[in-house]
Amino acid sequence: MMKSTPSIRAATAADAETLTELARRTFHDAFAPMNSAENIEAYMSQNFTLQKFSAHLADPRVFFLIAEIDATPVGFAKFCDGDVPDCVSGVAPIEIERFYVDREFHGKDVAQTLMQACFKHARQAGHETIFLGVWDKNDRAIAFYRKCGFDVVGSHAFQMGDETQNDLLMEKRLQEPAR
Repeated sequence: MMKSTPSIRAATAADAETLTELARRTFHDAFAPMNSAENIEAYMSQNFTLQKFSAHLADPRVFFLIAEIDATPVGFAKFCDGDVPDCVSGVAPIEIERFYVDREFHGKDVAQTLMQACFKHARQAGHETIFLGVWDKNDRAIAFYRKCGFDVVGSHAFQMGDETQNDLLMEKRLQEPAR
């Protein structure tokens, strides 16, 4: 029987293949029902390759957390410390560029545990603000991010194959944990 609480760990270069597979599966599950197969495949073949993930893992501006249950990866978060949109006004921001949990673990506290680990990592790395983009048609994710304290601060275009979509930009100011 699987334990219910996931463990969270930092990814290493050795996780490139695992992250590639997990990203492809979770992205497909999240977006294939509302997008053409051609657009999904075009996006995944460009963004979810072993070479891309290996390069991301070697980039000092990028950091991954992996959620595991019984040593099986069930979710991940990708941070990118880079460009910040003008609408993000919090101090010392960092982006959660990707945040995905395997569909079979939705509603089982994996996402909440992973997000709490994201907050902790960001604070420990000296960030006071987290921001992210989320497709404006992804109601489940928007509701989750709102529950975690994120607010919509803007939007931007997101290219999915040959379709331009709208992503909401959401921001959360981090508070120091209660002592």
